Amino acid sequence: MEGFITDWLNLTIRWLHVIAAIAWIGESFYFVALDNSLKKPKDPVLQERGVFGELWHVHGGGFYNMQKYMVAPAQMPDDLHWSKWPSYTTWMSGFGLFTVLYLLSPSTYLIDPNVLAMSPVEAVAAALCFLAAGWIVYDSLCRLLGNKDGVLGIAVGLYVLAAAYLACHVFSGRAAYLIVGAMLATIMSANVFFVIIPGQRKMVNAMLKGDAPNPIYGKRGKQRSVHNTYFTLPVVFAMLSNHYAMTYTHSYNWAILAVIMFAGALIRQFFVMRHRGHVLWYLPVGGVALLAAALAVTLPHPVVPEAQAANAPAVKLADIQPILQQRCMECHSAHPTLMGSAPAGVMFDTPQEISTNAQRLYEQAVVLKAMPLGNVTKMTPDEREKIAAWFNSGKQQ
Repeated sequence: MEGFITDWLNLTIRWLHVIAAIAWIGESFYFVALDNSLKKPKDPVLQERGVFGELWHVHGGGFYNMQKYMVAPAQMPDDLHWSKWPSYTTWMSGFGLFTVLYLLSPSTYLIDPNVLAMSPVEAVAAALCFLAAGWIVYDSLCRLLGNKDGVLGIAVGLYVLAAAYLACHVFSGRAAYLIVGAMLATIMSANVFFVIIPGQRKMVNAMLKGDAPNPIYGKRGKQRSVHNTYFTLPVVFAMLSNHYAMTYTHSYNWAILAVIMFAGALIRQFFVMRHRGHVLWYLPVGGVALLAAALAVTLPHPVVPEAQAANAPAVKLADIQPILQQRCMECHSAHPTLMGSAPAGVMFDTPQEISTNAQRLYEQAVVLKAMPLGNVTKMTPDEREKIAAWFNSGKQQ
């Protein structure tokens, strides 16, 4: 029953997280596209009113005229939309999901003794510190190099690379990818909460008092918003990465993560430049080339067990069933004890189910060694070799 309740809690929070993230990303992408598509108004009246740029839309059977002011309009509107709650909801729901899945089960999800031996308390503390430190270091870089966009961009990129390397040498590969993504997502939401919205409030308050607002707040907000734009696709990949063990189980998983994140940033840059009227095909081509390079590096190599190489007797399905019973079926069965239902519907209760899922079993338990998750059931190297010998025999019966 506990596993069933946990699964439903997971589903509910994840569903909220996905809804909020779609709202935030959609709104963010729209405003970036709008900002990069603005044209200087030709109407002198609009110029005198301080309109920096405008864009005409046609959508849903109607026409829309979007205008951006250099600083703020002379007369503040009574109803002013603040773009913040999708960001806050995304982060809060994401942290709730991270808590339910990772922080409450650190031995399973956070810790890999082959990477770094930690106690559950140490692992949870390290994960929380990673998120907090991520924002503190990033914000410090922005304050130190804020007037040098190019230098700051390089510094932030190198910082993300260093964070990926560190995470992959502290946490399990699966957790490291997610934590780096969560770190970037924390930075994004903190940018909204600590910099963008407060700066906008100061500008609005100055206008309401009849004072000229300080344009520095708009410049800072714009800079942080640009950073958020390039973080978006890398964060999306990190949130989905748990489905792709061939990336986070690689010996150079930190480099694979960095390459895929950089590819996402290049692809995002293509769309940013396209809204400015520049179609730079080398950007998505470069992104795809990086993904192809990651694919080539992570190609699995067949595992030839020593027993098979020594012409030992063929391993039969009956020989591996006790291994699956002891190491896998706490999760992968019709009635799992650790979860409400079998992950991905993969079950090993019957010979037919084992044969049907033979390829996945071989890939996850032998080639990638991603399963059992966190190796909580202590599958041994000899047991993995026995599964390999059974699979390589080609007789999954």
